[in-house]
Amino acid sequence: MRKIGFGACVLCVALSINNVYAMDLSLDNAVDMILSESQDLKKAQANVKKAAASLDAVNANRWFNVEGSISYMNLLDIKNPTKSYTIDLSPEIAGLVASFTGEMSDSYEIPDNIVLAGVTVTQPIYTFGKIGNAVKGVKSAIKMAEAGQEVTRREVRYSAADIYWTAKMTDKIVEISKQDLNSARAARKSLTSAGRANRSNLVKIESDIATKEINLSNAEFNRDTAHRMLKILAGIDINEELNLTDEFPESFPDLNAGPLKTTPQWDVLNEQVQMYERNAKSKRAGALPTLAATASYNYIAFDKDFDNMFNRNNTQSAYWGLALQIPIFSGGVNMANATVEAMNAEAARQDLDKAKKMTTEEYTRAIDQYNHLRGNLETLKNARDLAAKAYAFSSDRFAAGQTSAIELSEVSAGLYQLDMALLSAKYNILMSAESIRKLGE
Repeated sequence: MRKIGFGACVLCVALSINNVYAMDLSLDNAVDMILSESQDLKKAQANVKKAAASLDAVNANRWFNVEGSISYMNLLDIKNPTKSYTIDLSPEIAGLVASFTGEMSDSYEIPDNIVLAGVTVTQPIYTFGKIGNAVKGVKSAIKMAEAGQEVTRREVRYSAADIYWTAKMTDKIVEISKQDLNSARAARKSLTSAGRANRSNLVKIESDIATKEINLSNAEFNRDTAHRMLKILAGIDINEELNLTDEFPESFPDLNAGPLKTTPQWDVLNEQVQMYERNAKSKRAGALPTLAATASYNYIAFDKDFDNMFNRNNTQSAYWGLALQIPIFSGGVNMANATVEAMNAEAARQDLDKAKKMTTEEYTRAIDQYNHLRGNLETLKNARDLAAKAYAFSSDRFAAGQTSAIELSEVSAGLYQLDMALLSAKYNILMSAESIRKLGE
């Protein structure tokens, strides 16, 4: 007796130590951790930032464009590259040149050092929708990315709830399997301690114990697998012990869910339609003129001697005005691209129509499943309670030698199956509620 008492104390202390060092994890905490660790959600957030950057790029076409250039050239005499290029002058031209240079000569040496520098500014004024529709298209793309991020968030949240309740269910299955195995072992002890170990009864009980040991081993393996997956998704150390604090509810409230009005998936497709239609308008506008204001400043310096070119021979020029750029012929590329975008819009419109029908049906089916399973839950509980009473009666009769191990095994199997069915029903009700939340939140 002392050895048994000491062993029980050691077991209690060990269990207490495990509970102290186990990490408590609620459903809400698990969902938050999985959302923060989700690579899919991080990619969706990056897509939103990428779309916003695309808007900046397209908006840049609205503003003025400044281009500067500077170049240096050295002219070569093809016939004699080592000398400067000269031209013969008529007497009249020679006199005109002499009036500027003060030197009379029948030839003129062209300055072979030339520096050109200039700045040009162009500001679009009216583009017939090329820029405006392109900007609106990118704004639709941003809304698509934001709605897509919400779709991903809801999917990740649903998956997080699924893996949490799956792990919790495996915990419960281990408990049920242990209880089932302990009941079989208690029946064997009752049979052998009474000194009436009927051979057929003993063989049947030993067979049941072996089967239930396998069931427990499988349940523990599935529990460890589910806990490991939960820890990986939540970013928890793989060696950390988990204590899942949320329990399966005993009852479920009426959802009072209304009709489905919109979903992020519909928003994605709707904005996709808008984006393609605006892109089509922008492509069509490519065949129309573009009106822009333009201005330019230029500086030119030249001389035979590079050191003196900025001091003697230089000039400046500037202009401003309006420019009308008119596309004349492009081979039909603008209309072809516009047609491509228009057909993309039509395809997206059909996808939106299909998504509305399918998502509405999925939402309605989830509500019906929730209500159906919820309605059957009380009946299932009653059946399980009756099975437990039947097992208690059979166990008492077996202990008194009034029934066989076969009957006890059948009643025990019925109780086990109802325990599993009740647990599965609660899991399915919870996941139906999560489906409704994912679609109609």
